[in-house]
Amino acid sequence: MLRFETWDVFTETPFSGNPLAIVHDAGGLSTAHMQILAREFNLSETIFVMPPRDPAHTARVRIFFPTAEIPFAGHPTIGCAICLSGLVEPGPDAEKHLVLEEEAGLVPVHVTRKGNRVRAEFTAPVTPFAAPGEADPALAAAALGVAQIGTEGHIAPAIWQGGPRFLYVPLPDLPTLAKARPMEPQWSQLMDAAGVDSAWCYVKTDTGYRSRMFSPTAGIPEDPATGSASAIFAAELHARGLVGEGETPVALEQGVEMGRPSAIGLTVVVEGGALKAVRVAGSAVAISAGSVSIPA
Repeated sequence: MLRFETWDVFTETPFSGNPLAIVHDAGGLSTAHMQILAREFNLSETIFVMPPRDPAHTARVRIFFPTAEIPFAGHPTIGCAICLSGLVEPGPDAEKHLVLEEEAGLVPVHVTRKGNRVRAEFTAPVTPFAAPGEADPALAAAALGVAQIGTEGHIAPAIWQGGPRFLYVPLPDLPTLAKARPMEPQWSQLMDAAGVDSAWCYVKTDTGYRSRMFSPTAGIPEDPATGSASAIFAAELHARGLVGEGETPVALEQGVEMGRPSAIGLTVVVEGGALKAVRVAGSAVAISAGSVSIPA
């Protein structure tokens, strides 16, 4: 039997945010074992914790959708780091630096406890960059079941990559965002043309941005919070001239339309006009713990 926990990530309120399964002591599992267990938990992502290759690091981890392994993901990184930090129990203000060995590379995470609040911030292992592919605006609108896409004079979807890749679709307002949902056969046509399996739709708000992320072909009809897509969104903001030199904090919210609101803190670092680093921050709360059988 293996010990596991579930956490809600990018929230301080139980039963909101994005659920995560954490499987401990997973060094003896094969890739097939991990995929079976991820399918059993059937959450957007499951993270498996193993001894690090380098003893100077905290842990090696592997992350799985219900359908496939992915090299990096944000909400498993935040939730796992808080879980492993030892800072969850009440106590004096404290901080801890962790390094997770993910398939995309080393991910440094800074975990802080201030009062009753525990928060983690990671630096993305890959600075996001433009990815090949194309997405026709009219096809994107049809694939999402909305009349039109675009905001602030920007109508073209864009494809950005930073480990995983996503199609970023600007929408004009919150009612349009609330109406959006994948529509076939246009959705599959859009994913094939763009060379992706996920679309991150967003709207500018008074406080930052609200988003929704759809990935039905990866077994995730809709994700309450997508840390990797939030990190890669920095490239979209930078390309559109919406972040300046230095460090720019950006407040993101996701999962509102699902009834699982998530709060994601994005920091975009620009040096000499170039995107140099991306950090993502959030909280997490423990929900359950138990043991699970190792698949035959």
